[in-house]
Amino acid sequence: MSFCKDFTNQIQTLKNKFLKNTGDRNSCSEGQRQGGSGGVPLGTKLCYAVGGVPNQITTVAIGVSLQIFLLDVVQLEASYVSMILFVSHVWDAVTDPLVGYLVSRSHRTAVGKLTPWLIFSTPFGVLSYLLLWFEPGGSMSQPPSVLWYLTSACLFETLMSCYNIPYFSLNMFLGGDQKDRDSATAYRTTVEMLAALVASGIQGQVVAVYNTEKQEACQQQDQTQGPAQSTSSSQTVLLQDTQKAFITSALVMGALFFLCSLVLFLGVKEQHAPLCSDDNVRPPYLTSLKMLMCHAPYQRLVLGFVFSVLAFQMSLGNFALFCSHAAGLGAKFQYLLLVLLASSSLAVPVWQAVLLRIGKKATVFIGLSLFIPAVAIVACVPSNLPVFMTMCILMGFSTATIFLLPWSMLPDVVDDFTMRHPTCKDLEPLFFSCFAFCGKLARGLSVGISTMTLQFVGYRVGACNHGDRVAMALIVLFSPVPVALLLIGMIFFRFYPINEKQRGQLWEQKTTIQ
Repeated sequence: MSFCKDFTNQIQTLKNKFLKNTGDRNSCSEGQRQGGSGGVPLGTKLCYAVGGVPNQITTVAIGVSLQIFLLDVVQLEASYVSMILFVSHVWDAVTDPLVGYLVSRSHRTAVGKLTPWLIFSTPFGVLSYLLLWFEPGGSMSQPPSVLWYLTSACLFETLMSCYNIPYFSLNMFLGGDQKDRDSATAYRTTVEMLAALVASGIQGQVVAVYNTEKQEACQQQDQTQGPAQSTSSSQTVLLQDTQKAFITSALVMGALFFLCSLVLFLGVKEQHAPLCSDDNVRPPYLTSLKMLMCHAPYQRLVLGFVFSVLAFQMSLGNFALFCSHAAGLGAKFQYLLLVLLASSSLAVPVWQAVLLRIGKKATVFIGLSLFIPAVAIVACVPSNLPVFMTMCILMGFSTATIFLLPWSMLPDVVDDFTMRHPTCKDLEPLFFSCFAFCGKLARGLSVGISTMTLQFVGYRVGACNHGDRVAMALIVLFSPVPVALLLIGMIFFRFYPINEKQRGQLWEQKTTIQ
């Protein structure tokens, strides 16, 4: 972290330049006082929350089904699938900071600075999502198929970055105060959990079709060819009903994507005042990134978030395969997933009420801790359906924490940075984009590690049965590894420096300067 000292002179120069433009800043601040005085209406918060549905439903669909789709429907080799998933996630993560910087540097239009990005990314995002679930040709060999799905995945992730970064940043520009901002985040998280519930219901039906058709095909193979050949990796099972189910679900998700984006455009008016600044004092891109990385509260929040997301994604990303091949509950997968996500939806208002009473830092510790006994018990008794469902409720309550608390803490970090560096304006999109980058990088690492682990232990494409090594690997990926990662994340959250008293002081300083 020694390079942080290199910016002292740069920042001081910017401050001196900023002081020469105090008059411009004061006139801008007057507009900020007027823009944030009335609070945020409930309708605006709800419309803002609906805008988070596209990201959530597509994330759930890809996380739950894309691995199965590529492995057993398209029948790509596990190493190719690992490469597609990992590269697309890394590409998605890398594009986030670049999109954030481009958003922060873009010019204001009649509808705002962030809204045009949302408008133009939506139709192309829907189209690219549909391409991701389309099979270009049954006779196509493996390399062209890999290129098709890799290109489709990277294109979709790029367009979603162009949608998500302005959308997340919009939280800072709804007007109102800290409570309005936190309330809008809670509404967004609740709606996202409900969207995940709907998406999981749709994808659960797709997985149910897959499990049924795969079981029937394998039973037919056992009768005609014998068990030995049915487990061979050379056997291919044609899943025509599953193919239709995947493309149907993609069309439904695309329609929801478009409709929810339309609600966001029509129901939320981007506030002008918080985005005004003096263009002459903006630091360049690399300088901005280094300043963000040097900011201690942001460092600790990001590290805690990364390890926690990696833990949750490692466990939940293998949830479908764990249910099918380790717990023997593949036919019950959709019900287990619905229970988990339903409890997550109900937990968000609970955690919002708790954080208002005991603070965000204490709440994040309580919420994350619930995940540890839940996955440990499931790993010990994986085939016990009542126990599994009970632990899914506990896992859902814990999952809601990682969706709500870090994103609720991020605006406080932005306020702290703004007070320490008053010359650095319009960096909100960069903060949110780098935060999203870290979360997506963690998800990409999780998917890549999981798929390569399955390849190493002998997961066979198209096989009807898998050995004990695959089952044991899924148990390890579902419980011990996530628990260790989550404990590391909680250590970083322990050293997160902004408490409730500091939050109040930051807001008072911000309103005084404005």
